[in-house]
Amino acid sequence: MPATLPELFPEPTVIPVVTVDGAEAAVAIASALQDGGLRSIELTLRTPGAWDAAAAVRAAFPDILLGIGTVTHANQLEKAVEIGAQFAVSPGLTAKLAAAGRELNIGYLPGIATPSELMTASDHGYTAVKVFPAARLGGADLIRQFSQVFPGMRFCPSGGVREATLADYLAVPAVFAAGGTWLAPAASIAGHDWPGIVALAQRAADICRGARARGAVS
Repeated sequence: MPATLPELFPEPTVIPVVTVDGAEAAVAIASALQDGGLRSIELTLRTPGAWDAAAAVRAAFPDILLGIGTVTHANQLEKAVEIGAQFAVSPGLTAKLAAAGRELNIGYLPGIATPSELMTASDHGYTAVKVFPAARLGGADLIRQFSQVFPGMRFCPSGGVREATLADYLAVPAVFAAGGTWLAPAASIAGHDWPGIVALAQRAADICRGARARGAVS
């Protein structure tokens, strides 16, 4: 059985969600994120060079937790496995994706936006889901309500999560991680501002450590 995402991320954390079109920039971003204290990266399939970028990150950083995002077809899950990604994330869920996610050796996180979609994911055997777009749907309060109705489910909010709201999401016990697009802004990538990304990662890592400390105390 492939590891679930809560198993890959056993402590509350942030997963940097990165959209980049080029291997060189992807490697530089991954390096900056690691320098800032984050050990994972989710590269979205939103650019023509996304697969090349993912392969380059895998080759350059064999220890990083590499994820493929914006997965919408089962063959993309297969390709993610081929390049050595440990996890994959979708904005939604289809029957074909659900089956592939169970069969392939990869942690798969389907996306949901409603209670009915959450129930569908559960029917397919999934115990962790991405909530997208989290901020527009109701933020941490919505996920807190979801967790009360579905006590066995774990959540990864993504879409509109910001540095200022990360701690609120991680304070929800059922949240194992949050997706962070703000960690690699388009302007920083275009300007090759890798130190700026390091600084963003450091602040996010500090917030995650604070969430873990509060969890240990409670």
